[in-house]
Amino acid sequence: MTILLTGFEPFGKVSDNPSQRIVEHFQEVSSDDIVALVLPVDYQLASDKLLPLIDKYQPDAILLLGVAQMRETISLERIAVNINDASIPDNEGNLKQGQHIVDNAPVGYWSTLPLERMYKAIKAENIPVKYSNHAGAYLCNHVMYSALHHLTQVERDIPCGFIHVPDVTAVPLDQQIKAIKLCVEVLSQEKITS
Repeated sequence: MTILLTGFEPFGKVSDNPSQRIVEHFQEVSSDDIVALVLPVDYQLASDKLLPLIDKYQPDAILLLGVAQMRETISLERIAVNINDASIPDNEGNLKQGQHIVDNAPVGYWSTLPLERMYKAIKAENIPVKYSNHAGAYLCNHVMYSALHHLTQVERDIPCGFIHVPDVTAVPLDQQIKAIKLCVEVLSQEKITS
């Protein structure tokens, strides 16, 4: 089973992005089952890097990560919406407000990750976790929507979705890494039983 795992580089006031550090942890343990990549905080480049990876590796699941600094839990995102609408620019200075991610495309996509099983696995280890109905309208939502739309276009039905992690002051990095490992285990079990 191959899982594509991504996080993001620092941006804005986020000088140390825990999603990047989680991805780097998985890169260091170098499992053949996980393709791990840190995406740029750039609307165009993030999609330009992510979508070809999906086609190249044909993963069995896609797990996208990003930081939501003001949250205090692991947040399992349910929905991606077709809008870029941010109060800050990306790292290349592009400010997108009220713009479709993909023209003439659906207003939104549901996550196809096994969120309930992931939630239960994380909760069982006493790591703070919640469901979230809003992945924002910045790069996190952008890549979630882009990935799900791409999978629809190429007619691939695989688990794909987004998880927001909080700042390490809310949930320590080792706990965040453990939570994502649990999600990877859930995905692996899902493949075995399907």
